[in-house]
Amino acid sequence: MELPASPLRIGIVGYGTAGQAAALLFTRDGHDVEVFERAPVLGPVGAGFLLQPTGLAVLWELGLLDAALAHGARIGRLFGETTAGRAVMDMRYHELEPRFFGLGMQRGALFGLLDDAWREGRRVHCGRRIVEVDADRGVLRDEHGAEHGAFDVVIVADGSASALRGAVAAPALDRPYPWGAQWCLVAQEAWAFPDELRQRYVGARRMAGMLPVGTRPGDSVPRLSFFWSLPAAALPSAGTDEAAWRDDVAAVWPEAAERLRDTAVPAGLAQARYRDTVQRRWHRGRAVLMGDAAHAMSPQLGQGVNMALVDALALRDALRTHGRTADAFADYERRRRDHLSAYHFWSRWLTPLFQSERDRLAAMRDLVFHPLSRVPGGRGQMLRVLTGTRRGWLGTFALDPGFLDALAERSFLALGRPAGEAP
Repeated sequence: MELPASPLRIGIVGYGTAGQAAALLFTRDGHDVEVFERAPVLGPVGAGFLLQPTGLAVLWELGLLDAALAHGARIGRLFGETTAGRAVMDMRYHELEPRFFGLGMQRGALFGLLDDAWREGRRVHCGRRIVEVDADRGVLRDEHGAEHGAFDVVIVADGSASALRGAVAAPALDRPYPWGAQWCLVAQEAWAFPDELRQRYVGARRMAGMLPVGTRPGDSVPRLSFFWSLPAAALPSAGTDEAAWRDDVAAVWPEAAERLRDTAVPAGLAQARYRDTVQRRWHRGRAVLMGDAAHAMSPQLGQGVNMALVDALALRDALRTHGRTADAFADYERRRRDHLSAYHFWSRWLTPLFQSERDRLAAMRDLVFHPLSRVPGGRGQMLRVLTGTRRGWLGTFALDPGFLDALAERSFLALGRPAGEAP
């Protein structure tokens, strides 16, 4: 793939996963990159997440796959059950593709890997909140009235609650979900499921999750990411009665409650809120949207970090392919919409099955979801969605053969076998 004939001046608003990956990719292509981050100090936001093969493929492209594997926890199964022990879902990566697995990671680990990799040509302005984007001129204005630019390309990657997406186009849909969550990291210790994402449900009103997320630079203790679903309106006061909060968690999942014994409640619990956003357009003039600023959705499908990484790589490839930025933006938007269309739909319709007060829907979920997932055709479709490899409704998101070979090699090495030897 050809590199652009001349370097571009690129301004990036936001230093989350999308902004970090974009800064690294475009700097390596010889562009002049400048990042504006509203936080006064750079750092990760959130506890843990599950990298899918799509996200891992981008880390492979960046030369960071081995570093990620060294810190993350390989996940081979997603299992969810009711408190009565009824299986609701049971999805195993190898049933779709023997080389596939997920990788549980701490936010701090991925943030650190991407941040350390971007040193050459690095320019980051912290504590600089951008309040206005002039898409036609490629100029940014911060809260103090100072202008920055003009840039050839402005990447708006300021997250799901983006205040700047409207500079590109008014969203077709932009609304908060009525449910959110509390999160924290706890020591893994002798957890019984070190290679599984486990969830426990009481209807749709209560959901707890435990995801092994490995270690991070500077902390060699393997950890679990704990998730506790709550109505967004209840988040400000959740845990103020510590004893009642712990009793609620223990009633759903005693083993998880035991892992939380040293967690300060509520001070040690982070809060997460979610949005559902569909943009009419992803680009205008010199500005283009990326990550959650372009396509925020609920966490039910666990795709946020993965889609942000894929966005950054797709825009890099589009700018390599097209001489005009307008053509590159249009190609980038088309390709990413093709990939994301089904994910918005399923995220919107699955969320009430797991986070709502709709008990009848949850009862139906408990009866039919697991049996449907074991039907050969249904199982394959669900695994495609889980792994991020569904493109649109019927297509498959292609992964680089070199990446698949790299996964195979590392899977054999993890099992202590030479590459190419049958398990």
